[in-house]
Amino acid sequence: MKRSRSVGASSPLNGIGKQDGDSRRKRKVAEISQALNVTPVDVAALRRMAISEGGLLTDEIRCKVWPRLLNVPTDTLPEKPGMPDKQREDLQEELIDIILRVLGRNTQLHYYQGYHDIVVTFLLVLDERLATALVEKLSTHHLRDFMDPTMDNTKHILNYLMPIIERINPEVHDFMQQAEVGTIFALSWLITWFGHVLSDFRHVVRLYDFFLACHPLMPIYFAAVIVLYREDEVLDCECDMASVHHLLSQIPQDLPYETLISRAGDLFVQFPPSELAREAAQQYSQQTAASTFKDFDLVSEQQRPDSVLRRRLREKQALEGAAAGAMVATAQPTVARRFVRLAVMGLTVALGAAALTLVNTALEWVPKLDLHLFP
Repeated sequence: MKRSRSVGASSPLNGIGKQDGDSRRKRKVAEISQALNVTPVDVAALRRMAISEGGLLTDEIRCKVWPRLLNVPTDTLPEKPGMPDKQREDLQEELIDIILRVLGRNTQLHYYQGYHDIVVTFLLVLDERLATALVEKLSTHHLRDFMDPTMDNTKHILNYLMPIIERINPEVHDFMQQAEVGTIFALSWLITWFGHVLSDFRHVVRLYDFFLACHPLMPIYFAAVIVLYREDEVLDCECDMASVHHLLSQIPQDLPYETLISRAGDLFVQFPPSELAREAAQQYSQQTAASTFKDFDLVSEQQRPDSVLRRRLREKQALEGAAAGAMVATAQPTVARRFVRLAVMGLTVALGAAALTLVNTALEWVPKLDLHLFP
């Protein structure tokens, strides 16, 4: 089923005229600047800007805001330790250096396949020193459970997916349970923050804006709204593990990202992790062995560091070289119908109520950032 391609996620022009969009963009840039220039920095306002439509707009702004969202001071970053003062031959060396530094300074962390996708994203947005600092903070907090010696905590986080789906669409939940598809199709989504499966760099950094501004479990809520958005495709699929797994693991590239981001925020407010924890724990014994799926093993040519870097670099270069101008989305009627069940909640991040809850929730854990869910 083909859908009209929506406006790029980093564009604030979705569904509005260019002049109005330019005005909103300028206003948002001014609000971000104001939040950065007050003392102390208004982190809550920056989180609202990162969550709201269009996210942080540009990589230049992200360089200033991402460190604030992670509470990383930028004025005391150390010089490159023990690195020769010479021109790098290519970004691949920087990528490997960042990973080695982070793992070398944090011996409790274990590399996992897919980690490169996250590191590359930060490296392409930030300079090497700043990227190293942010990746280290991210690795010891948001990504901490993925970097254990075993996949137990990662699988537990995946177990939040089905309870979310069940609350919104029991029919889809029951269909997936009957097909015994499990949740492994969403593994690469979760552990790379969708960087491995999205081909447009704009969409990747837009999601990073959102995830950095929210609770660390927000990616699993976003995974849930993707499945819910595709409810017609799921229910039209053959009800067997192979068919449903194949369908869901092939993520569409033309998703309405701003709508899905808003819905994910709504779901988090409506069904916080504390409410889902018991059901998530019960899901553990029902999971199909992860080793039975080929896509569980991300060790492939696409996951080699040089391949990941080249892919992301090509995407960014293509984006920078593309003609300027906004595409006007032409939504099909079926899109609205897919979200009828979600709309009845009456929540919208864009209007601010849910956004405020998300920001407050994020600020509760940001000062300590002790996010290792299960010791």
